[in-house]
Amino acid sequence: MLTPRLSRRTVLAGTVAATALTTLPTLQGRADAAVAPSYRWRNAVIGGTGFVTGVLFHPSVRGLAYARTDIGGAYRWDERAARWTPLTDHLGWDDWNLLGVEALAVDPVHPNRLYLAVGTYAQSWAGNGAVLRSDDRGTTWTRTDLTVKLGANEDGRGAGERLLVDPRDSDTLWLGTRHDGLLKSTDRGATWAAETAFPATASASGQGVTFLVAVGRVVYAGWGDGDGTAATSNLYRTADGTTWQAVPGQPAGTSAKVPIRAAYDAHTRELYVSYADAPGPNGQADGSVHKFAPATGRWTDVTPVRPGGSDSFGYGGVAVDARRPGAVVVSTNNRWAAVDTLYRTTDGGRTWTSLKDVAVFDVSETPFLKWGAEQPKFGWWIQAVAVDPYDSRHVVYGTGATLYGTRDLKHWAPQIRGLEETSVIKLVSPPVGEAHLLSGSGDIGVLYHERLTASPSRGMATNPVFGSATGLAQAAGRPAYVVRTGWGDNGNGAHSGDGGRTWAPFAAQPSLAHDAPGPIATNADGSVLLWSFVHWDGTKYAAHRSADNGTTWTEISSFPKGATPVADPADPTLFYAYDTDTGTLLASTDSGLTFTERASGLPAGDSQFQLVAAPGRSGDLWLSVKWNGLYRSVDEGASFTKVASCRASYTLGFGKAADGSDYPAIYQVGSTETITAVYRSDDEAKTWVRINDDRHQWGWTGQAITGDPRVYGRVYLATNGRGIQYGERI
Repeated sequence: MLTPRLSRRTVLAGTVAATALTTLPTLQGRADAAVAPSYRWRNAVIGGTGFVTGVLFHPSVRGLAYARTDIGGAYRWDERAARWTPLTDHLGWDDWNLLGVEALAVDPVHPNRLYLAVGTYAQSWAGNGAVLRSDDRGTTWTRTDLTVKLGANEDGRGAGERLLVDPRDSDTLWLGTRHDGLLKSTDRGATWAAETAFPATASASGQGVTFLVAVGRVVYAGWGDGDGTAATSNLYRTADGTTWQAVPGQPAGTSAKVPIRAAYDAHTRELYVSYADAPGPNGQADGSVHKFAPATGRWTDVTPVRPGGSDSFGYGGVAVDARRPGAVVVSTNNRWAAVDTLYRTTDGGRTWTSLKDVAVFDVSETPFLKWGAEQPKFGWWIQAVAVDPYDSRHVVYGTGATLYGTRDLKHWAPQIRGLEETSVIKLVSPPVGEAHLLSGSGDIGVLYHERLTASPSRGMATNPVFGSATGLAQAAGRPAYVVRTGWGDNGNGAHSGDGGRTWAPFAAQPSLAHDAPGPIATNADGSVLLWSFVHWDGTKYAAHRSADNGTTWTEISSFPKGATPVADPADPTLFYAYDTDTGTLLASTDSGLTFTERASGLPAGDSQFQLVAAPGRSGDLWLSVKWNGLYRSVDEGASFTKVASCRASYTLGFGKAADGSDYPAIYQVGSTETITAVYRSDDEAKTWVRINDDRHQWGWTGQAITGDPRVYGRVYLATNGRGIQYGERI
């Protein structure tokens, strides 16, 4: 998804200690504010939007399947309801790194058992990974904390399942790591130890184990750190769970450098392996598909189409048909010239058919998948492919934005209900109009939510199309006027005169906009725009001002570089900016022409500190400064007072006031004592009530929150991988 993917620089040696913890409800401490149990939480429906990195049908239960994502947790498929059920929403603020799922495993003998290897990043700044195990298909969990790191949102995250129940013993589990070799558990994942007999040497910057797969009673392990020569091995196996050997005769060369995934055809007793020259999902230019017959030791190259020239790509997913011998589906990956596809064979790889060539798509349920064009794309980042073991014509594949499924190998539609993986950046709830919500997100730009229970019918905002949004603002006194900014190839800013339904690009934009589009603000009457510029690497540039709807722009030298502009909701001449480098509040009384310092000596040092203006009032400012707490100014930023009721505040917003109150309801993600949670205050932050619960936490939620100005008690919450959550009183 959006967070940078880096490489871990440390290596574990020796035994892997682990601690078992029950994690539902999550063990985060006691509640520190009154809990409001009468809140109902749901996703504002978009449908997918993130990288589905793995799909696994249960081999013993018809209609049971699981999916994993890089930053949005794991899901269970409910065949009767035709939707996915999220399984990891209980992971809270302190466990944000566990919302990325590196691998999942089921037990063919015990259908209710499910295992997840969780951990989003393997960097020094991220926490260690964990293994979650369940005896009720993910309804409740027991957790084992590891002393190694996993990397569900790093390169190679679309590789095969690195977690496996041993085919000889259901109490034995194997876990392949990126930098710490192979781990083994003999007590169903309660404790783990390094498998010292595994012959491959771990690397601090490599891929390590890329997959684990059962071939009868033998366990095979893919290894991603070979150099592609015949002198190194990238596939190992054990027949007794004690000794490991390299598989003989395995293919070599750049097209077989990294084994991505593997699938075993129990009918023909052949193992199919997909390869690429890099782990993916990006950076692959070569690849191949081979099958191996363990009984004879024979390898056969069954590559559907060989990459070459401008048509460069690797191979990703591979799945066998449990009902039809020799029937296999594989996917290409990172194929941008000829576009990725699925190839299917019914004769063991002698001949292949491209399923893309006859595919008919229906994305009416999730219109954003048209990406501003007339027709949807087949997809990209296709590394997860699965064939239903009870229905040969039911094939699914994951992309960087959705999960497609077919029941006839021709007609495809998103099989994505209930799976929401958006990384949300901006939220606006208009005071009037058809839509109660506008959103700006990573990867899918800005959306106009005319209904909360269906994906926006207009799809992504167009004219221009953005990949990721960086700014979204509405004129408080003229709500039909909305502006947005973001990363796009055909412009980086746009305005709307109908509340965000349709858009037009700014007539011009500063030269900085293409490489550093940052947040934007419009004053109360929509007559002035302030656009701040921040490069993705954090470099800050001077903000610009427009007083003619984006036709001309002038630099504002007195505005703090990189700061987020905030408009006063009542006075169109007032703008504010908080300089997070110095802890200083600046204000403009001339519609953004010049800024002067007001309050100083406030917390500094974090660009994610947030300044928010209370709606319908002039000069009423709230400053969320994370663990430094919450501050308020009622004099246009001349002075601030720390709010005593709040220990930490990460993001804050406002909604309709409670009956009998003349001040808007305040919503925040923060803490009053120890637990970071979602809170509401109906008395100007004198007291707070917690409105989420331990089953609804969604990892890191510090980006954006806003109440609904028309519905008391309704709140919209941005998550980093679980889409837009909205809560309502019931």
